[in-house]
Amino acid sequence: MTDTTNASPRLAPTLPVEMIDAMRRRGMAAFSLTLAEARQLTSHMRRLSLAVHGDDAFEPKPGQDMVFMLPDETGELNRRHYSVRGFDRAARRIEVDVVLHGGSTPGTRWALDSKAGDAVTAFGPRGRNVIQHGADWRLFIGDETTLPPIFAMLETLQAGEKAHVILEVGDEGERQSVTTAGDVTFQWIFRGGRHAEASSPALIEALAGYEFPAGRGHIYLLGETSTIRRQRHDLLARGVAKEQIFGEGYWRPGRLGGHDHLEER
Repeated sequence: MTDTTNASPRLAPTLPVEMIDAMRRRGMAAFSLTLAEARQLTSHMRRLSLAVHGDDAFEPKPGQDMVFMLPDETGELNRRHYSVRGFDRAARRIEVDVVLHGGSTPGTRWALDSKAGDAVTAFGPRGRNVIQHGADWRLFIGDETTLPPIFAMLETLQAGEKAHVILEVGDEGERQSVTTAGDVTFQWIFRGGRHAEASSPALIEALAGYEFPAGRGHIYLLGETSTIRRQRHDLLARGVAKEQIFGEGYWRPGRLGGHDHLEER
């Protein structure tokens, strides 16, 4: 159901020049976005459609994210990474799916309280979480926070490209579908209605029991940081090469904002 309103739009807070310069040095441009509409996908997932303004080139790759600057209860700006779930190049509009964790977090308040015309500043697009070519098969594994990038990448697969997806969500109602030309299979894990709070033994066990298809694969480990660290360790112990694994921690208990980029050095 789409939400619309005639309430007066709110402007995005002005960002310090030094913050904008620092982000630009990291290869990220600053964009002003305005909310066009919002709708509930599931009980705990809300989709925002945002128009992207600015003169910089804007070509997000499926799987990449943007760094949104969202105020907390005190008005202080916090970084929140949200994947670009969809991109309408002609309209210069993106879709962002937000997991609702409770009304006290900046992301949830933004997703629930934003009105049509409200502005927000975001940096990007950014991230190496994109489809790697040259694989005979792909494995994607994560929790509900990873559905947007995983589904965005699945949509780009061509006929005959094989992928398996292991996803852990709260319950059956959080399950979503995706349209893809690829040869994709799914394994859903349900937590009995609970939010993810820490490392996931179920995802670790599911990966440990996954039998690799023939050929060279590429594995995407996304979600909670300690879960990914254990999964990387297990994959390396099974003989998977480091360059076949991409790991990115989207969240971990006690941390607000930011991502953990996990690599074996």
